[in-house]
Amino acid sequence: MADLPPIHRSAGWEDPAIGRIIVDEQELQARVRQMGEQIALDYAGRAPLLVGVLKGACVFLSDLARAIRLPLEMDFMAVSSYGSATRTSGVVRIVKDLDLDLTGRHVIIVEDIVDSGLTLAYLRRNLAARHPASLAVCALLIKEGLQTVDQDLAYEGFRIPPEFVVGYGLDVAERYRNLPFIAAYREDAGVGARSPLPSSGHEDDRP
Repeated sequence: MADLPPIHRSAGWEDPAIGRIIVDEQELQARVRQMGEQIALDYAGRAPLLVGVLKGACVFLSDLARAIRLPLEMDFMAVSSYGSATRTSGVVRIVKDLDLDLTGRHVIIVEDIVDSGLTLAYLRRNLAARHPASLAVCALLIKEGLQTVDQDLAYEGFRIPPEFVVGYGLDVAERYRNLPFIAAYREDAGVGARSPLPSSGHEDDRP
């Protein structure tokens, strides 16, 4: 077996499955702060409702909400587009629906990552049918070259290569969500080297 590259030790983390850092902690915090400030300007005089897509967006939404200097509301939903494997099942189902009525509210869907965008397109159609006053999307990560339709994202964080990534809410079998940065995941050295990779995310983009 080929030698594994050095264990990643950034900021005290030691795990051979954590590959190169794609977006570091400082870049993340700076960009999230900028996005929050822009949302505050765009929604001045209104109280936006942030809809977080569980579980991957939880960390991003928490930081983003604190950067928006406006009264706001938060709600959460969870959807699944694949089962125990890392490939999409082709079926999107709502696992947890929203608690709030969207009628007349200014809704911002907060997404952790977008690749093909099929799940996001479903979410937009579903929420638009609930008669919000407005509906926008704020996405932290967009995988380049994978979108099959124009996503019309109001707020974008970073465009990244089409790699499997972890950290800042993104997981593999519930691990790595607490990494303060976004890193490539080395499947040959991590969870996937020992067993199939169950995914708790929702996007059809987890290759």
